[in-house]
Amino acid sequence: MNEQRVPFSVALLSGGIAGLTVDVSLFPIDTIKTRLQSREGFVKCGGFRGIYRGLGAASLGSVPGAAVFFCTYELTKSIGAAHLSSKYDPLVQMAGASVGEILACFVRVPVEVVKQRAQATRQRSFSILRATLRTEGVRGVYRGYLSTVLREVPFSFLQFPLWEFLKRSWSTHQGGPVDAWQSGICGAVSGGTAAAITNPLDVVKTRIILASQNSETAKGNVRFALVEVFRQEGFRGLFAGVLPRVMWISIGGAIFLGAYEKVKITLMSGGL
Repeated sequence: MNEQRVPFSVALLSGGIAGLTVDVSLFPIDTIKTRLQSREGFVKCGGFRGIYRGLGAASLGSVPGAAVFFCTYELTKSIGAAHLSSKYDPLVQMAGASVGEILACFVRVPVEVVKQRAQATRQRSFSILRATLRTEGVRGVYRGYLSTVLREVPFSFLQFPLWEFLKRSWSTHQGGPVDAWQSGICGAVSGGTAAAITNPLDVVKTRIILASQNSETAKGNVRFALVEVFRQEGFRGLFAGVLPRVMWISIGGAIFLGAYEKVKITLMSGGL
């Protein structure tokens, strides 16, 4: 690995700013995707009304979730650079992305539970959080943790090595490091590709989070939920919301990874 080591403070600030930027700017597309994937369907969940419902919860979780991910990712890359040759770069990137997602999900899942229930109902985020804690306890706000991890890890397993590969190829072609804009383009391609492949896992995560409290789906059994969706709705159900998800993550990947690269370059050139 020949990249310059990214300091912890830079990864923390860059990741936090990138996460907030993408979640706020693309929130309406995320709402549409959630409503398309819900059992009740797009119209019954509100259609295009209340498209920003749940934005407060998403904003609060964006900064710490993204910061935890990128701090872990950059730390893993630094360890790999110190102990392994460059031929192991893709494996190190996969490992860093996977561990980063597992840790970040401790922040993201409660936010996702509140956000998606707000997107699919007419309730406010704080009311949803209070009701969830009262009826289901802390376990309730972590409903879907396993399904979220099982979605995020394969997604990042695909996205980040592909992102790094595209950046490296572009850098080699032009004879110099990529800039933030170019990094964003690479992020859009890698994110959109990973989003399409992992969409069935995203559908399952959404169904588990939105399921009635005492239903079988609410127990969080990913295999059961996957089979149930396929049995009732076929491949169409497994790929519900795939177009807005790919669009959201492609644009989001460009903003998220482009913003991360821009803030990182700015901070590191300033001596942090």
